[in-house]
Amino acid sequence: MEFKVEIGPQFEGERVRKDDLYIEFGGPKVRSKGELVTVREMDEIEHDKITILGPDIPDLEEGGSYQIGTLVEVAGAELDKDMEPVFERKIHIYSNYIEGFMHLGQRNDIWMRVSKDAVKKGLTTLKEVGKVLSYLYTSELPIIEKVAITYITDPQKLEEFISTCLAVYKERDERVRGMTEESVDEFYGCTLCQSFAPTHVCIITPERIGLCGAISWFDGRAASRIDPLGPFFPVEKGELLDENLVVYSGVNDVVDERSMGESSVYSLHSIFENPHTSCGCFEGIAFYIPEVDGIGILSRNFNGESVIGVPFSTMAGELSGGKQIEGYLGIGIEYLRSPKFLQAEGGLRRIVWMPREIKERVKDDIPEDIFDKIATEEDAKDIDALIEFLNRVEHPVMSGEFA
Repeated sequence: MEFKVEIGPQFEGERVRKDDLYIEFGGPKVRSKGELVTVREMDEIEHDKITILGPDIPDLEEGGSYQIGTLVEVAGAELDKDMEPVFERKIHIYSNYIEGFMHLGQRNDIWMRVSKDAVKKGLTTLKEVGKVLSYLYTSELPIIEKVAITYITDPQKLEEFISTCLAVYKERDERVRGMTEESVDEFYGCTLCQSFAPTHVCIITPERIGLCGAISWFDGRAASRIDPLGPFFPVEKGELLDENLVVYSGVNDVVDERSMGESSVYSLHSIFENPHTSCGCFEGIAFYIPEVDGIGILSRNFNGESVIGVPFSTMAGELSGGKQIEGYLGIGIEYLRSPKFLQAEGGLRRIVWMPREIKERVKDDIPEDIFDKIATEEDAKDIDALIEFLNRVEHPVMSGEFA
């Protein structure tokens, strides 16, 4: 099959910068965006059919930012619903095989950019992107026999699609809740983001979702079985070396090997001592605020500056790349629901600030006595205002009684 631009893993990690940007879909300037993979019966889809519902690249203004939804429908005799999140993350890796095309994020937090050079070479329609994805899904994953891809840019149809996506994401997340790390013999690792962060190794447990927010323990298990030589793999826990920080000997061995010796100890539930590394696709950031001895949460979707005067993009740039940085941690937002969330530092009782959107999203999991004591951007826009707020509501961090 011939394509307008070159295709291959050599383009992973390629960034489309502002000066070379022709058009972008999703990203921080756009509210409605999302992607979903759905398993269908063999007779339900037409192989290689690429559909665009709404304006395509030629219909849109150069340099603009536009909403988008991506639906990938797959079929095959051996497929089941458990595989959907795994195939969904493949949108990220396969999109980045395309010369001059950048894909970041996952679920309803995606960002795609097309370069001017790619458009000059012929990448002038989303159908061309879809052709590449369709080809890669079936050639890289023989278990998939048919693929149909739909891009949605029409506002009304997109809202309906995003509503469906959110319901599916919620169902997936709820499935793993209630499981514990003690109840399983192995965790799962992921190196999918090593094209952007060469020394990053993501460890996924029943109580710690992948940093991207898209891969749960069940998804990691399914992925490792679909492609045993791929980026997902089982991790034998080994001996529990520290119950509070949650350090396992088997995890350390795998991290040491897969990070090429860059990291040798992972504390799975600490932001300070040997914290988990961060890639670049993390859904949110937990960050330490020394002025109040508390922890803030920032999400990729938050526009503007955090309470410490730094936007997500700046903080993410310093944190990403597979580094262990004390006081900073890339997270999947679902991790906030985990009973082990930063347990070494006091968990949710140590949180002092988070965007209103995130607070509402996880409100059922925040202890009732602390909920109104966590500030949002509506309560505090800088450190002085945060200190005043925390003193007024008598947040436990102000008295050191958050444990």
